Amino acid sequence: MDLEEAGSFLVPYLIMLIVEGMPLLYLELAVGQRMRQGSIGAWRTISPYLSGDPLPWSVCPLNANHTGYDAECEQASSTKYFWYRKTLNISPSIQDSGSLQWEPALCLLLAWLVVYLCILRGTESTGQVVYFTASMPYCVLIIYLIRGLTLHGATNGLLYMFTPKLEQLANPKAWINAATQIFFSLGLGFGSLIAFASYNEPSNNCQKHAIIVSLINSSTSIFASVVTFSIYGFKATFNYESCLNRVILLLTNSFDLEDGFLTASNLEQVKGYLASTYPDQYSKVFPLIKNCSLESELDTAVQGTGLAFIVYTEAIKNMEVSQLWSVLYFFMLLMLGIGSMLGNTAAILTPLTDSKAITRHLPKEAISGLVCLLNCAVGLVFTLEAGNYWFDIFNDYAATLSLLLIVLVETIAVCYVYGLRRFESDLQAMTGRTLSWYWKIMWAGVSPLLIISLLLFYLSDYILTGTLQYQAWDASQVPALPGPQAASRAQALVF
Repeated sequence: MDLEEAGSFLVPYLIMLIVEGMPLLYLELAVGQRMRQGSIGAWRTISPYLSGDPLPWSVCPLNANHTGYDAECEQASSTKYFWYRKTLNISPSIQDSGSLQWEPALCLLLAWLVVYLCILRGTESTGQVVYFTASMPYCVLIIYLIRGLTLHGATNGLLYMFTPKLEQLANPKAWINAATQIFFSLGLGFGSLIAFASYNEPSNNCQKHAIIVSLINSSTSIFASVVTFSIYGFKATFNYESCLNRVILLLTNSFDLEDGFLTASNLEQVKGYLASTYPDQYSKVFPLIKNCSLESELDTAVQGTGLAFIVYTEAIKNMEVSQLWSVLYFFMLLMLGIGSMLGNTAAILTPLTDSKAITRHLPKEAISGLVCLLNCAVGLVFTLEAGNYWFDIFNDYAATLSLLLIVLVETIAVCYVYGLRRFESDLQAMTGRTLSWYWKIMWAGVSPLLIISLLLFYLSDYILTGTLQYQAWDASQVPALPGPQAASRAQALVF
């Protein structure tokens, strides 16, 4: 600071000292002196919410009379209730569309606004954002891996993951799911890879990049699966042990057993003894005894929104410092979602901006804005009360079928319309490398035949099923979602 500025600086300095410095210093000293605790404890004493809000899905809300918990929540769980009732306010069926939910709709609008700002300056700025959105989840996954492997029961989930069920290999649906996962994770059929690769130099070794990206992608998927199943194992073990504790408490109170006498190791033996010794009394208690099984807890697999917003969140609420893990997890989901939106939007924008007929009348900024606005308008369908059902239909039927068709047409167009030999000579002219026999066989024969086989099974399965199906949340019969145990009563017809 210059000497001539010192005089003018003293005036605001003294004013800020009087109106800010001394009052706030006194406030903090007084709070610490009165509460006799550190900063977190002091704010917790003033209000529990000031020390970090409890997770909103951690407990069920009270009923209207404040005499107990909400009945719908008690029948399901606090996590499922928060997702389906509080977040989605989901309708009982897809025929009941319901009203637009303003909170998801606002989040959708903000997401597309972020995407528009990221793509406003073209592909270069989009690429810089994608670097962050793609790398940041790795950091969160590493943190979650360290935490997940230290959780009680994590090994149960990992053993479940790495123990193959051979009978599933004969199920064609498993192969369709695997193919769909590959298409989605690599971004095949969306057009984003073609759009981004169009900016590469002609001499770029795209073969090496294809191999590296495929291996990194699969390694990342396995890495993320280890994280997921370690947390999933913790959740399943927690639910299993909670079930055992409830049964032990029920039998201990019903038969006046000594505390600590009944344990998980002797539970089945004692149940048999009680059933034979006190048959009348045991028959009254028997309907309340749940069949606790770790295997059944692990078999209760979910996918899509159920995995992201129920399994993870239910496990997070039982962790220490659950607020921290919640923030990290949802920030990672946000980055993954933004990254996917950027890639798919770039796939749409690139051919539009390449068209001189369009760019002659509209600037690129206007084209980007219109594309984002149109996508946002379509996405509003999923923010209705029945929006989650439409999402399941699109995810299970439209996305899988369309990707298989697009990739099939893609391979046929390159190998048989454009010509494999012609394409091979083009690649050799660009990169100076001859095309290996492996790629020729895969492109011209194996890949299209496999896709055709999957398509035939997919269509035949749909014809035999007779209609599109989805799992519905029925407040009178919860828990209806997630899990295959509810499929028979939760199926609903679309048309």
